[in-house]
Amino acid sequence: MQAELQHDAQTYGEYYAAVDLGSNSFHMVIVHVVNGSVQIIGKIKQKVRLAAGLDEQLLLDDTSMERGWKCLQVFSERLQDIPPSNIKVVATATLRLATNAHVFVRKAEEILNHKLNVISGEEEARQIYLGVAYTSANQGNSLVIDIGGASTEIIIGNDMQPIHLKSLDMGCVTFMERYFQGGLITDENFDKAKKAAHTLISEVSNAFLCFDWENCLGASGTPQAITEILVAQGISDAIRLDYLYHLQKQCVECSSIDQLNIEGLEENRKAIFPSGLAILISLFEALDIKHMNISGGALREGLIYGMLDNVTDNDRRRQTLNQAKQRYHIDTAHAATVKQVALSLCYQLCGQQNICHLDTETILGAAAELHEIGLHIEYKRHHEHGAYILSYIDLPGFTRLQRSAIRELVSQHRLNVASDIFDNYHQDYRPMLKGLLRVLRIAVVLCLRRQNKHIPDVKLLCEEDKWTLTFPEGWLKSHPLINAELANECWLQHKAGCELVCV
Repeated sequence: MQAELQHDAQTYGEYYAAVDLGSNSFHMVIVHVVNGSVQIIGKIKQKVRLAAGLDEQLLLDDTSMERGWKCLQVFSERLQDIPPSNIKVVATATLRLATNAHVFVRKAEEILNHKLNVISGEEEARQIYLGVAYTSANQGNSLVIDIGGASTEIIIGNDMQPIHLKSLDMGCVTFMERYFQGGLITDENFDKAKKAAHTLISEVSNAFLCFDWENCLGASGTPQAITEILVAQGISDAIRLDYLYHLQKQCVECSSIDQLNIEGLEENRKAIFPSGLAILISLFEALDIKHMNISGGALREGLIYGMLDNVTDNDRRRQTLNQAKQRYHIDTAHAATVKQVALSLCYQLCGQQNICHLDTETILGAAAELHEIGLHIEYKRHHEHGAYILSYIDLPGFTRLQRSAIRELVSQHRLNVASDIFDNYHQDYRPMLKGLLRVLRIAVVLCLRRQNKHIPDVKLLCEEDKWTLTFPEGWLKSHPLINAELANECWLQHKAGCELVCV
């Protein structure tokens, strides 16, 4: 009987749920796990703004508690279909602070028919980091920041291991109530909020500044809202301090929450956006953050993957790529060959030009493995079909900026090159992406016959935009098909403003 149950679980999968009672929103995420593949099948989010109900004596008012209980009634029906052992319910900052939290917790547990754990700030930070690490596949040390409704978590970690973490009593709901009273948005209110945030951050900043980190990732909330604004405004970039200053200026020009109108800012984020922005600006300034990408997960994902430690593959990028190749019937052997050739050329490029950085190999490798994903639809325009697919499927383990770059490379890996393809990217990224596109296109041509024995050892010489490919003596003459395709590629790159010579 036990063996039959195990077989059924492997065949049909199991369902898991995580419920996060945050200070601003209550969240529930439900996943289906089959053979180690984790599929999100449901998400529910409701703005409860629990922290707005805390008074100066840290008593949580009845109105706020009623909002929370009403939300949990909605959650409870869905949880009835999931085994209790596969459910985790946690509450964070507001219920840590509220002196009458026990009143809310007791009724919440009755509604959910499940234990509710009010976790410490340190435990919240740890779970946030795990959620980010499982879904974002970071390289080297990473700084992770999560701005919640009543607390902000700051974590330094490496791979799956958090190294140093802090939870600070500042959040977008509490700061909105305290520094933007009446919904007024002024420079003076921003200055007060930022000064208060700086004071709290200064108590812990030295401990974080002594670490070297390669990545900074924002977990949901305000960073997510800002990323959506950048996307809506056609900006393909990470979050940078100059963008934040510009957004503050836009907020002040609107003068109040009621009149806040920023392209890409969702209606349900407006009330707490200025306060979250003030906190994020202070974090950038105090911790000397140059740029921040949005992570693939946060607290809820940390709770889910914590229950799946013995089930899932920790390498989210590899799992993502393998699943995509299987789902879209990609020729894995050919994809691996194109990747190998592209990376070989890339290493030569990076050795000659100072345009490469941490994302280079990640973006190029994924684009090479997925460049034929559009063949799932048809051949003639498969590069365009590939870009379409990559615009809509999830790629856990890759940041939004990485996903965007992978899509652009796939869309341009054959035929004509669009002259404006990278115009929306920050100038720091454009030379690298332009170089990676040229490398990928060359690799695709060299692997045309889809057999390793026909791929030569090629030397790449880069002199500004003039590239010279040197082949073994007599190789081009003995491979007239690839020679002809390379001649066509030289012409296509010439039309795009670059020079490619094959000798």
